[in-house]
Amino acid sequence: MITQSPEGMPERDTVLAVFGPTAVGKTDVALELAALLAAAGRRPVAVSADALQVYRGLEILTGVPGPAERARLEHRLISFLPVDATFSVGQYSELAHAEIDGLLAEGATPIVVGGTGLYLRAALADLDLRPAPPQEIRDRWAAALELEGSAALHRRLAARAPWAAARIDPADRHRITRALALLEMGELEPPEGPSRLWTSETRHPTRLIGLVREREELYRRIDERVAAMVAAGAVEEVRAANAAGASETARKALGFDELLVGDVASMQRRTRNFARRQLTWMRKLAGVELVDLTGRSAAAAAAEILAGVAAAPPVG
Repeated sequence: MITQSPEGMPERDTVLAVFGPTAVGKTDVALELAALLAAAGRRPVAVSADALQVYRGLEILTGVPGPAERARLEHRLISFLPVDATFSVGQYSELAHAEIDGLLAEGATPIVVGGTGLYLRAALADLDLRPAPPQEIRDRWAAALELEGSAALHRRLAARAPWAAARIDPADRHRITRALALLEMGELEPPEGPSRLWTSETRHPTRLIGLVREREELYRRIDERVAAMVAAGAVEEVRAANAAGASETARKALGFDELLVGDVASMQRRTRNFARRQLTWMRKLAGVELVDLTGRSAAAAAAEILAGVAAAPPVG
């Protein structure tokens, strides 16, 4: 069990992880956690667990903390890749592990912050991540996708690897073609035992905090956030990224395709749908402690989180 330090803070080898849906208030809570930690003599550093905040030139669209927020809390693994670069969860995992290990070795307190569930788990745990298929194989299955459609390819996957197809939505073009490419490479095999993705194992003692809000309030915040992004220049940002040859992975940024054609309402609707999927991820995370932000300040939530961190054992 974690022991309480004299300051009422978590032990120095403990990682804090903050997960939640888009617009729930993760950054605000992380900033308040950082202020409390710094006041107690700690050195907090945020490590982003977001699949798209890695790209330079998409800061508005992906919600990267601004200069004022980064002045209050140092952030790692944001805005370091050109927009035409491809990126994978395997690459992210190596970088995140190095950042977290280095911060702990320096006596700092990592605050892993994100809304991409797979990236959060990749940051906190040792996952069995398969290699990315070669470009030639990816291109071949991409061509098949355009010719046959995602539903037909999903049926082909189901015929050859039903256990894999059962986990993939027939409309999920990316996951279907990736599974078929891995199957062709001999890298897609039935899992043995429970998936490590959902175990409570972590590389370091970790407090995993899940932020939630009442659904109507969350959806209102999502719509307001999208409107604020557009007002801040997100449409121009997306068009510039498109002109610069944004990679396939960069184009997965929520709202990229919608804002290319100026369809703000579709981006809001897609973001609300994505938030529901994020909440589904949260329910599967072993050891997650839910903190409801409905009608509460980020400062009050941060104080509650640290009180709970000091009193309860970490997972991992």
